[in-house]
Amino acid sequence: MTEAQTRDLLVELGASLFQRGYCVGSAGNICVRLPDGYLMTPTNSSLGRLRADRISKLDPDWTHIAGDAPSKEVFMHRAVLTARPQAGAVVHLHSTCATAIGCLAQPGCDQPIAALTPYFVMRVGRRLPVIRYYRPGDSAMEAEIHAAAQGASAMILANHGPVVSGKTLTDTVYAAEELEESAKLALMLRGMQARALSADQIDDLLQVYGPPGAG
Repeated sequence: MTEAQTRDLLVELGASLFQRGYCVGSAGNICVRLPDGYLMTPTNSSLGRLRADRISKLDPDWTHIAGDAPSKEVFMHRAVLTARPQAGAVVHLHSTCATAIGCLAQPGCDQPIAALTPYFVMRVGRRLPVIRYYRPGDSAMEAEIHAAAQGASAMILANHGPVVSGKTLTDTVYAAEELEESAKLALMLRGMQARALSADQIDDLLQVYGPPGAG
């Protein structure tokens, strides 16, 4: 896929996420790895109203070289993509149900959502670390996100929202959507005797389909 095609796809998928309520206002940001750097949604931009020609471009050292200024959370994307060289994109949303889980779960927990469906395991994986609260835009969270990303393709920032990576931009958006739906299920079933997948069933899925983001 060319850079121009990637820009157009980022606009298309950003609008889709916005229109379906996965983000509101200027919340959320997306980064895509390129052969010669990265594309990132600009600071204070709405995922529903992106312009392909104004998307930020950064060089391989994460220096802004073209387009509007990048998201103030560029360090978050850098932390994930440097920890996961197999990942091609990162999506950070403030989606309601996943954020609610981030308000309920204790930081340090790595399974705040039970594996209720096979697609949660296939898209998100066995682990979903909860990162302790940091002020939005605080680069101090970079080291903790980097450490968590080495063993997980997705995580939840406490009281903030999910951060999801995948092999491609499309894969990453699918995973972010699956995480939100899984969080919705988990909240719906709180207090009930829900039947989660067993360890053997999870192992079987990961053996057959591989870990999320591996391709």
